[in-house]
Amino acid sequence: MNLTTTKSLLQLAKETLVSQQSSLTLTQKSFQNGVSSGLDVAQAETTVATALKDVALFTSQVNINALNVLVGSPIPDHLLPRTGDLNTLSPVAVGLPSQVLLQRPDIMAAEHNLIAANANIGAARAAYFPTMSLTATGGILSSAADDLFSGDSRSWVFSPALSLPIFNWGELDSQLDVAIADQQIALNQYEKTIQTAFQEVADALANQATLDDQLSTQQMPVDASGDSFRLSNLRFNEGVDDYFTVLDSQRSYYTAQQDLITTKLSKQLNLLTLYKVLGGGWVETDVPLPEKLTLPE
Repeated sequence: MNLTTTKSLLQLAKETLVSQQSSLTLTQKSFQNGVSSGLDVAQAETTVATALKDVALFTSQVNINALNVLVGSPIPDHLLPRTGDLNTLSPVAVGLPSQVLLQRPDIMAAEHNLIAANANIGAARAAYFPTMSLTATGGILSSAADDLFSGDSRSWVFSPALSLPIFNWGELDSQLDVAIADQQIALNQYEKTIQTAFQEVADALANQATLDDQLSTQQMPVDASGDSFRLSNLRFNEGVDDYFTVLDSQRSYYTAQQDLITTKLSKQLNLLTLYKVLGGGWVETDVPLPEKLTLPE
């Protein structure tokens, strides 16, 4: 993701440099014809120098060697991310079932601990694991999942529904008090692990919705500043405006495009976090989620 973003920023810097070099050439000609001032030329030269610096900076940050070291061999060009390809991850599906969290390593470990303490894992899930859709339309947090938390502190408000015994008391050893204490510790850890899982998913989904809003609003200044730059450049060429107006609008356009690229990166990184806290992501499949957890013999 970072490599793709840096390559996109480098491409933007190169395109901006070409545009600014063209503006510098026109400004120099205008100066020779007595239309522009020496200040206009100096400002144009400054923008070109800044663009050259950005190109050099982003070129140095496109570090393929780090990936080669990580993989252990040179990466073929066709496997490297393409410039501008910042939408490589698919959004989560609508109606994502909460049972996908059963794939999380921490929940699986907590359930294994319960089984080791003679627990009926089906009863434990029924009592402590909320069953619902995590996502609503647009891939945002569902109202049912949001209702698991309350207040500004987002405290956990889900109440266990105990309908069946969780532990098999008949299989406890002679050290009854110790065994009961161990069972309660395992149960508390299980409940806490579930709370953490749902909290992390809720946070990531909330961030995703916020980043979607940021992306839609960030496109607006890109379009507006782009129109402003084109119009101011046209007015400068016609002798209506001075070069300072062109320079100011060009800077705004360049900055807006950079902000859009970095916002796209933030969205993709948050998607990676979301897949992680979901237990590795979710792919639509006809294979049902496991209803029972068994230990290997």
